[in-house]
Amino acid sequence: MYTTRIMWIEIISILCYGIRLVYVDPSTLTLVCMLILQADRNVSWSSRYWVKANLWIGIFSYVGNYFWTHYFFKVLGASYTFPSWRMNDVPHTTFLLAHVCFLFYHVISNITLRRLQHSIADLPERIQWVFKAGWILALAYFIAYLETVAIANFPYYTFIDRELMYKVGSLFYAIYFIVSFPMFLRVDEKPGDPWDLPRVAIDALGAAMLVTILLDLWRIFLGPIVPMSGSQQCLQQGLPWFAEQSQQF
Repeated sequence: MYTTRIMWIEIISILCYGIRLVYVDPSTLTLVCMLILQADRNVSWSSRYWVKANLWIGIFSYVGNYFWTHYFFKVLGASYTFPSWRMNDVPHTTFLLAHVCFLFYHVISNITLRRLQHSIADLPERIQWVFKAGWILALAYFIAYLETVAIANFPYYTFIDRELMYKVGSLFYAIYFIVSFPMFLRVDEKPGDPWDLPRVAIDALGAAMLVTILLDLWRIFLGPIVPMSGSQQCLQQGLPWFAEQSQQF
């Protein structure tokens, strides 16, 4: 179990990447970087936790933007309307924003799961599992719902039915975190079992694959949460981004 001091070093280290993407006072940024360098001065860059955390989240959020955004288009009736350079019809800016947001969400998840584990350590293992599973489900839905509400007034990210998006769409979005929260927690969690970067990358790709399977099962068996036009229908075969491309030929 991490001590309080190490926990705060971890928080500062993980958020350093996100801080660089938004405006902050230079003196604040300098202080944060000094704290990180102080904590990691005797650790090689590839062994530093913030490097591993950013690699894991970088892979997971990239897959989420590149592939899973199309499930938002096809299943949830969402769309981006602002002009932007795009990759696989997803605005480039969302790749950077998702990385920062996902880092923050997973920091919160790690802290709360460790606190919960400490609180229920004396309970039987099965009861511990129930508590942790329940917390992951609740936190995943809460964060998904909170983000959906937080961007409600952004005029260039629209939904066909906002009420359904808040209630049901948030559950769809929560699938990301139901998978990722417990898997991300495992990185360097056990004392004496440090992860190398290839292991981190493989774990993130495994988490991304599991989320992709779950999202596609929703698409096939439950379908969209709102009525969709013919060109936007969820096809029973293939994947949503393939279906869209095939219609162009």
